[in-house]
Amino acid sequence: MASKGKGSHAAPRPGISRRAAVALGGVAVVAGGVAVARGVLGGADKAGGSAGEKSGGTDGGSASKRGGSKAATSATGEKAVARKVASLTLEQKVAQMFFPRPEALTGMGQVTAAGDTTRKAFANIPVGGMCYFAQNLQSESQARQMLSDSNQISLDEVGLPLLMSVDEEGGTVSRVGGNKGFSVENVGNMRDVGDTGDARRAYDVCKKIAGYLVPLGFNLDFAPDADIVNGTSQTMAKRSFGTTADAVAPMVESAVKGFLDGGIMCCAKHFPGIGGAQGDSETEAITTDKTLDQLRQEELVPFERAIAAGVPMVMVGHISCPKVTGDSAPASLSRAIVTDVLRDELGFGGIIITDSLGMGAVAGLHKARDLAVAAIQAGVDMLLMTPDLAASYQGVLNAVKAGTITEERIDESVTRIVRAKLALRG
Repeated sequence: MASKGKGSHAAPRPGISRRAAVALGGVAVVAGGVAVARGVLGGADKAGGSAGEKSGGTDGGSASKRGGSKAATSATGEKAVARKVASLTLEQKVAQMFFPRPEALTGMGQVTAAGDTTRKAFANIPVGGMCYFAQNLQSESQARQMLSDSNQISLDEVGLPLLMSVDEEGGTVSRVGGNKGFSVENVGNMRDVGDTGDARRAYDVCKKIAGYLVPLGFNLDFAPDADIVNGTSQTMAKRSFGTTADAVAPMVESAVKGFLDGGIMCCAKHFPGIGGAQGDSETEAITTDKTLDQLRQEELVPFERAIAAGVPMVMVGHISCPKVTGDSAPASLSRAIVTDVLRDELGFGGIIITDSLGMGAVAGLHKARDLAVAAIQAGVDMLLMTPDLAASYQGVLNAVKAGTITEERIDESVTRIVRAKLALRG
């Protein structure tokens, strides 16, 4: 997500290392309740896409093809996921694919608590996640209560935890660190971390971030930034770890491990890499003239390393790649990028989420009711901050009822979402 915009339960339990989690062969529950065994939530699917995509089925991809732990591959675990998906109505399943700000869900100007208004709104559209910004976070006690109450509302309504996220990269993108209501310092820009050349530093910093987000109640951080700043634009200069794949990739890999070992889900962004593009997708369309072979040599490398490290989520940016796709569609709405490259070629089996669909780079391309449909047709699982939640939600429901999108396609994405959420519950 772009750097603009304004934008934490009980003390965490002792964590467990990623290696130990895999060795135990179970869904390891660590601080904050996040499963960190590689492959439980994401990881590679070198077989080339999910089984659901290959067959048109509803399983959303066999975990056994993602190279994960025994927990991820167990028939018992997958049956539990399938049972839960089958128990949800179409309306609930579609709602799980949406990831708005709390204000978009409730219609309130500023949300700092989750009470009756949130409960009523959630009953109408039981979204899968919510993204919080600095304006929502006033103090540690307030944030804990708000997130705890929000999660309980989700559990009450659909029997699943809520993905509660924040953009906490450090430096220029920090909603908690440096916020005057919290006793946490800003960890600084990732470019400074990258300039040390020490990947262990990225691990330590990201584990530190997890260490203060998890006690607040967050279970997902929209970080690390996996972009390579190899052009003249300075939009991502401080947020990126560096200017080459050799510099950025090991940092991203270590960052993912740090987050997961710290007990929080993380999200590599902004696929397939926006660091070399001119302009800012927050306000305008951005484009790369690179071919797919050129992207493979540089921009895709940090994402490959993130996937190998077990990143559970990847955020797709709004950059257009005409020499890859043959048109000007942004990556977030392009099947050639989302499905053909990220899902099939790179074998990513976790959750794919768009960057904010309220950004200028996608504004005006589709009406709100059609925007989410286009992203789902591209292969996306979750829709971040659509410009009109109700219209986009109804648009997807209408598309399913009209046969434009099959319910099996919805099930593929919801299976990935439910798999991750059941892992959160342990």
